[in-house]
Amino acid sequence: MIQVTPQMRILVAVAPADFRKGIDGLARVCREVLRQDPFSGYVFVFGNRCRKAIKILVYDGQGFWLCQKRLSTGRFPWWPPGRSEATHVLEAHQLGVLLSGGNPTLAQGVPAWRRVGVGA
Repeated sequence: MIQVTPQMRILVAVAPADFRKGIDGLARVCREVLRQDPFSGYVFVFGNRCRKAIKILVYDGQGFWLCQKRLSTGRFPWWPPGRSEATHVLEAHQLGVLLSGGNPTLAQGVPAWRRVGVGA
């Protein structure tokens, strides 16, 4: 089971991915197109050309997880604009909004907790 925590870095690939690719093919896209290490523990989110499906690739220290969500009807209305080798960073709560078919840029979450220094 994948648990997405607020500490995880979530990268959304701007360019559509070929959904015939599996773990090895998407890991190659991470390395060669996105210039990221697929073994980093980052959560990589890919969309297909028609925006009806999303694949998520993440390495958990023991192996890769590959998850896919395909909508029964409609399309994912939001996808980040930009160059083909670009990524868009999301927060954990924003990933949930994206997977629910919403606009993650409009989702407001609680600010990240930071330790207060001693004597502050």
